[in-house]
Amino acid sequence: MKEITIDYALRATWQAVSKMYNEEAKKFNSTMAAGFTLLSIDPKTGTPSTALGPKMGMEATSLSRILKSMEEKGFIQRKPNPEDGRGVLIHLTALGLQKREDSKSAVLRFNGIVKENVSEEKLTHFYEVIDTINKLIIEKDIYSKDTTTN
Repeated sequence: MKEITIDYALRATWQAVSKMYNEEAKKFNSTMAAGFTLLSIDPKTGTPSTALGPKMGMEATSLSRILKSMEEKGFIQRKPNPEDGRGVLIHLTALGLQKREDSKSAVLRFNGIVKENVSEEKLTHFYEVIDTINKLIIEKDIYSKDTTTN
């Protein structure tokens, strides 16, 4: 291929970001996936376990492994959902709240450094492109047509 493809640029960039976050998370005895999960749990009311997967775009089996590890480390605890007797709410422990703040700081630092190095105009265009790609995927406009483009 003569040119870099859009999917390659997205994948390579995400892999670099993921590696960076995992290296940072390791300093806090955590992982990027655990940090992302901590940030997805409501720190005040907890979050239904069934809502976490869709919220994070994750399969239930992957999420259950992460939750099990986080529970073993004392970051979260599971409590019955008072509004749904069959459901479980995931709550952050005191340690989990601290780890959530660590994760939040890492994300804010990354965003801050990027914003210092990329103009607001370029970031606006970046978000517009990402929104368009997501819209095309959601509306199934990529492979739904019989024509191909070279």
